[in-house]
Amino acid sequence: MKPKFLAFLSLSLLSLTAVVAQDKNKPNVLFIAVDDLKPYLNFYGYTAVKSPNLDRLAEKSTVFMSNYCQQAVCAPTRASLLTGLRPDRTQVWDLKTLIRDKTPDVITLPQLFKQNGYTTAALGKIFDQRSVDKKHDEASWSESYKGKYKYPEPYGAPLLNHYQNPEMKKKYANAEEKDMAEVKVSTESADVPDDAYADGAMVNEAIQDLKKYSSAGKPFFLAVGIRKPHLPFVAPKKYWDLYDREKIELAKWQKPSIDGPAIAYHNSGEFRGYSDIKALAKEDEALNLSADKQREIIHGYYASISYIDALIGKLLDELKSSGLDKNTIVVLWGDHGWHFGDHNLWNKHSNFEQATRTPLVIALPGQQEKVIYNYPTEFVDVYPTLAELAQIKTPQGLDGKSLVTALKGVQAPIKDFAISQYPRKDNHMGYALRTKQYRYVEWIKDFRTTTNFNTTMVSAMELYDYEKDPLETRNVVNDPAYKKIKEELSLKMHTFYAEQAAKVKK
Repeated sequence: MKPKFLAFLSLSLLSLTAVVAQDKNKPNVLFIAVDDLKPYLNFYGYTAVKSPNLDRLAEKSTVFMSNYCQQAVCAPTRASLLTGLRPDRTQVWDLKTLIRDKTPDVITLPQLFKQNGYTTAALGKIFDQRSVDKKHDEASWSESYKGKYKYPEPYGAPLLNHYQNPEMKKKYANAEEKDMAEVKVSTESADVPDDAYADGAMVNEAIQDLKKYSSAGKPFFLAVGIRKPHLPFVAPKKYWDLYDREKIELAKWQKPSIDGPAIAYHNSGEFRGYSDIKALAKEDEALNLSADKQREIIHGYYASISYIDALIGKLLDELKSSGLDKNTIVVLWGDHGWHFGDHNLWNKHSNFEQATRTPLVIALPGQQEKVIYNYPTEFVDVYPTLAELAQIKTPQGLDGKSLVTALKGVQAPIKDFAISQYPRKDNHMGYALRTKQYRYVEWIKDFRTTTNFNTTMVSAMELYDYEKDPLETRNVVNDPAYKKIKEELSLKMHTFYAEQAAKVKK
């Protein structure tokens, strides 16, 4: 090891020891959730996006390079992260099931902190509002949920509109719910201040909360849920101006994987819900966007990231100026990835790499250098990690593993693989097992991991080798050269199924 890293590791260990040894002065938690944020960030090796404040955070954090969501859509993956349970155990696979209708006695992550003496509060989108009660899961929070910035579903007239261009704003505000798909557009660049949009106004209020907590003398768990870069890709004009659209690169592989099963794909339905996209193709036709339109969409996503980067920078500045940074764990995560034309897919809703790989960054109080952790991790690991850092005993039967050893700088696998899943028609569920090199997928009819598995239920399989084929251009599951790899991964997958079923039977 280099002397510099050894010195950092010693500091990191001291910092970590200080965090977990506190009894009277437990660490605070600033828990930042970012909707639809994929690893399009410099510290993930993606240099096209300008995000100086997130880069600044990463420089004194542990960056989890191979982190995966449990299901690439908002409600299920957030339910999993916030309960420490996989979707088959929360039974939230869609955008309408209430978590507590299925698991009424579950103890959520903020609820656990609340039960252990913390002030817990949330602004914006932490849970998906469609999976909890109107108070954003009332049991989780010791302070009333600040929901006045949430957009009524689906796309009613919120306090602060999605759109700020005057003509569009008026049209949007006056539209009937049934006409929203004919009104809303996928992008907007408006010459307005940051707090003209809901995220900017919400972060201003979060800063006021931090000021309040800095003198309260009680540990806090403050969850700040930022809605951009979720569609529509709207941001103040100054963030659009950071980019030259002509230089934006498009996805290199824009067709289905060779020998890939049809069930692995979708028709980009969420994306088609915007009038400018809907006009380009009928619902049963392939959505083949022109290069110019693709660049416009990607430009909007980049601008949205730069916008929320500035907002997060304001949060981090307040944390430092108040002195709270000396005793606050900062967690930053994006709930799932997004397809930008790869495989001719747009939005999330798949088991592919671009939909399931997600950013996860954890900064400890006093941390001075970056730690890069390259082994697989999952969102279910966040719950036990934060509980251990705060010396809080977790409920029995969580699905995740604590990542504290990674936070100490130990470069060793905590788990062999991550699991994502996605449902398809005719009661199929696709389970994707991601190791450091491979992704193995089984599409199974009439099965969940809480029940008994039979190989006859498997309808289709996929296997991708990311060392040889990082763009997932070819499904090699039937390639004789991968026979042994397939058998090994299949055994891992089926062992996982059995272990999950055993948890339910206890």
